[in-house]
Amino acid sequence: MVWDVAPEIFSIGIFSSRWYGTLFTIAFVVGYFILRKIFRQEAVPLRKLNRLTCYVAMGTIVGARLGHCLFYETEYFLQNPLEMFFPIVRDVNGAWQFVGYQGLASHGAAIGILAALYVYARVERLPFLWTVDRIVIVVALSGFFIRMGNLMNSEIYGQPTNLPWGFDFVRSPEWYRPPINAQSCHPTQIYEALAYLAVFVLLAKKYFRNKEKLKTGLLTAIFLVSVFTMRFLIEFLKIEQVPFEKDMTLNMGQLLSIPFIIAGVVGLCRRFID
Repeated sequence: MVWDVAPEIFSIGIFSSRWYGTLFTIAFVVGYFILRKIFRQEAVPLRKLNRLTCYVAMGTIVGARLGHCLFYETEYFLQNPLEMFFPIVRDVNGAWQFVGYQGLASHGAAIGILAALYVYARVERLPFLWTVDRIVIVVALSGFFIRMGNLMNSEIYGQPTNLPWGFDFVRSPEWYRPPINAQSCHPTQIYEALAYLAVFVLLAKKYFRNKEKLKTGLLTAIFLVSVFTMRFLIEFLKIEQVPFEKDMTLNMGQLLSIPFIIAGVVGLCRRFID
């Protein structure tokens, strides 16, 4: 299948609307309404939700950006620290230039969200794991929207395949393309998106059907094990994201997934032992 979708929805002058940003925004909006329903059912003031949204948004963006810079392009960004967060920097001649944001990492986002939730829980005097249990429901759904955004960008796809559902990503960057004689690749963005959607359905059903009986931390543990195990396995099908991954047995995404999986397994064991 030839995948020739433009990453931009429309463009007017210097302003453009891109699918990735739109789907990222939809993830936050849909997540907000789901959490609003949860907070109302549990009689938690909505002002706490509004603050929670700000904390999660900041943790997601800062964590995802720092994660990419420090995990995948450490040397470059240590030499060019301004480019981590400022898309306009001075070049070697002293002139200002737009460099844009190049890369976000989901593992960094996960760390950023957890750090933001820890601070939020302390400020709002809410149990940390109680808060995380509810957030992971919408984070799983957000993963679906973000991976669909990667699909629209023709990025983060897999290795060449002869399977009938392989995609030919004709708009992907030259450096990212597979050998010329192997046009179709695994649409790993879709694999991950569907996996995260399935995790969302599982967590949502478990919460709404059994919220009075749920042990604190159970949803978080299920999320960590399921999401990062899926990520670990699907990474075997992907093209390496950065050059240094080429000779690695496990790539950076897999190595970063292992601590989350272990934490999830420990959490599940503790929930069942208690």
